[in-house]
Formats: sequence, structure tokens, C-alpha cells
Amino acid sequence: MADRVHPRDSPPSSSEFKPAPVSSPDNLQLPMKPPAPLPEKPVPPPPGTYVVQIPKDQIYRLPPPENAKRYKKLSGQKPRRSSCCCCFCWFLGLLVVLILLAGIAAGVFYLVFRPEAPKYSIDSISIKGFNLSSSAPFSPEFDVTVRADNPNDKIGIDYRTGSSVNVYYNDVRLCNGKLPAFYQPSNNVTVFVTALKGSGIELTSAVHKALVNGENKGKLPFNLKLRAPVRIKVGSVKTWTITVKVNCDVTVDKLTSKAKIVSKDCDYGVDLW
Repeated sequence: MADRVHPRDSPPSSSEFKPAPVSSPDNLQLPMKPPAPLPEKPVPPPPGTYVVQIPKDQIYRLPPPENAKRYKKLSGQKPRRSSCCCCFCWFLGLLVVLILLAGIAAGVFYLVFRPEAPKYSIDSISIKGFNLSSSAPFSPEFDVTVRADNPNDKIGIDYRTGSSVNVYYNDVRLCNGKLPAFYQPSNNVTVFVTALKGSGIELTSAVHKALVNGENKGKLPFNLKLRAPVRIKVGSVKTWTITVKVNCDVTVDKLTSKAKIVSKDCDYGVDLW
């Protein structure tokens, strides 16, 4: 078999020629090159995008803004009270205390003085100026005798100016007047006459007919409304001005000076302010 001849300038093929490893006489391996020393400052990583993975148990989340109040409530944090809320609470507490003190004072006052409501009634009525035979305007006059009874032992009543007394028939005001100003002591009954006058009173045909029928039957119902500003006096102390209201339904038999009261019913009330 003939040997293969290679050209002089052509290197042998790597697949066909492999140099034998060079070994030392003692067949020992050469020592490895020691690693290069680390630099003192770490070299920053090249710029780019990185993904950092963190365990779920180490992730802390903040609540969204719309759940901030709920988060505070669940975490046990109470919102701060504004100064206006504190002032309102103080005012409400003070008002409750004042109401309690006023109730206690009223109870003590009642136990000490035992106040009783005054009583009012109409003793007599004298009527003038009615002329039912004519439909022309007329000027009626009423002289009303009022009886005021103060049954209190330690309380006086000071009747002030500015009172009013009005007489009505079927909601038509016939005349008006005033009460005298006077002081009524405790355990006192005062009887006074007040003159009531009207002028230019015109009646409808229905009211005029009702008056004529009432006089024929001997039953003429009138309504008397009395309003009097008074002050209650306890010892040397006087209260503020309150208004006494008296409404009396009085029925008389005729429209003359000798009229007699057939029936009467008086209702009493007070306006404290």
C-alpha cells in the first residue's frame, strides 16, 4: 500500500493529525494560575431592565385612598374630633345641666309657695245703644263687672297697662275696652267694672235677624275675650311680664241696662313669653 503524500506548503488536516500531549518526565500536572484579585469598589452593572423577585410574605401594601377610612377603622385608629364637635358637646352638656337646675328650682318653688291659678268670672252686664228696629249703624255700650280672685297665700298679682277686652257676637266685634291697672295682694278678691264701647257697627241681615230672634227667645249669646299683662310678685321679687287670657261665653236675656246673665262659662290661660 502506497503512502499518502501531502504537499509541502499545505498543513495537515486537523482531523487526521493530532499532536501528542507533552508530558513532564515525572508525569505531573502544571499548577493553575491564581485568580486575579477583586477590585476594591464593585463595578456597577451595565444599564438595562431588571426583574426583582420578592417573596409574597415580605410585600407590604397600602390601602387605596377610597378605603383609607375603612383601613383606619379596622386597624383601631379613631379619627380626631374637631374643635367644633367638642364645643357642641360642651354646649349640650351645659344645656342639660341648666334644664335640670330649672326643674329643681321649679319643684322647690312649688313645694314652698304652692301656687294656684287665679279665677275670673263675669258678675253682671249692662247693655246700651242697641236699636234693632233700624238697620242703620249703631254704637253699642257694655258695662261688664269682672270678678278676679287670687287664692294664693304668698303670691301677689300686678296688673299692668296694655290690657284689652273685646265683646263678639257671631264673630262680629261689637265693642272693646281696657282693664284698670292695679295690684292684687294674696288671698284677695277684686271686683271692678270696665266700660266697653263700639262705634259705627254695621250688621249683616243674617246677624241682625239672629239678634232679633235671640231677644224674642231671651237668649243672646256673647263671647268676651280678655287679655291682661301681669307680673307675679313673690315677696320682693317680681317675674317678667306674662299675659293672662280669659275667654267667657255669656248669655243674657235682653239688650238693655237691666239685662240678666242666663249662663256663663269662663276659660283661663297664660302665655309665659
